[in-house]
Amino acid sequence: MKKCPFCTEEIQDEAVKCRFCGEFLDEASKPKAKWYFTTPVVVIALVCVGPLALSLVWSNRRYKRNTKLVITGLVIAYTILVVALLVYFVVKYLRFLESISELGLR
Repeated sequence: MKKCPFCTEEIQDEAVKCRFCGEFLDEASKPKAKWYFTTPVVVIALVCVGPLALSLVWSNRRYKRNTKLVITGLVIAYTILVVALLVYFVVKYLRFLESISELGLR
């Protein structure tokens, strides 16, 4: 018997995972993260599809709750900014077209 380095409970010498705390005792036996939970994929998804990728953030077990809340807040703020800028430039473009038509150039 040996002690678990994480929770100090007695476990068998051959154990690769502690039955009390669930931690893996060696790095080789740790399960690999799914490819879609890796940080680069999450960042690319957030940049490309914005709030639609928040499900990747919230289903990722590596992120703590506070981290998920901060990421969600940032994505929502970024989305609001992008939509506001889009509306602003569309209104500017429509005013530009209106002024062109008033001058008789269109």
